[in-house]
Amino acid sequence: MSRNNIHTHTIFCDGKDTPEELVKYAIECGCRAIGFSGHSFTDIPDVHSFCMTKEGTEEYKREINRLKLLYKDKIKILLGVEQDYFSECATDDYEYIIGSVHYILKDGQYISVDESEEAQKNAVDQYYGGDYYAFIEDYYSLVGKVYEKTKCDIIGHFDLVTKFNEDNRLFDISDPRYIASADKALEKLLSEKVAFEVNYGAIARGYRKTPYPDDRILGKIIKANKPVIYTSDCHSKEMLLFGIPENG
Repeated sequence: MSRNNIHTHTIFCDGKDTPEELVKYAIECGCRAIGFSGHSFTDIPDVHSFCMTKEGTEEYKREINRLKLLYKDKIKILLGVEQDYFSECATDDYEYIIGSVHYILKDGQYISVDESEEAQKNAVDQYYGGDYYAFIEDYYSLVGKVYEKTKCDIIGHFDLVTKFNEDNRLFDISDPRYIASADKALEKLLSEKVAFEVNYGAIARGYRKTPYPDDRILGKIIKANKPVIYTSDCHSKEMLLFGIPENG
């Protein structure tokens, strides 16, 4: 039985390895397939940037397609993209799309959701007067529209806003305002023909002890009979299969 991962980042965005290094490692691990999902170019100035450049995007596509041919007898390689809500880049060339929200637009400013705990707390203080639940409500309002905007195949890390919230140290995910905003977004997405990922990336990088989304949300997704895909959100080859179960 083999394990595979389709949420994989490379040096073309914020990953540490080249696509070919990852392909070779995947073959060593016995993977039958690997999917690449570079962060789409997002034209947001003066904020933390982890995306591919416009020029790098074209090079990324060429390189993945080159590797598809070179290693076709050893592994199946898929060309995908992690399309940010605020990206305006075309997605026609990709075999699959992971739709994600990494920023909030507030008072004309783009706020990174997952750059760092300090940056997130400072943004909540500056733009929301310290009201974390107002920040969360704005985040989930975008998440609920991510399929509509990106036409994605997979919803990426649904509750990314909780990245730095281990043990509820910043806000309480059982608070009625949190539940209402998360459930409103989820209800909208459950009506779409889209899969959801169970993302182990924050565990691999030491931020969390559990994957996205949390058990309550995942339970609703499973109850709705929506497809679930396990991913490592890989940024270094050693973590390519982190957390992924057999046939994940």
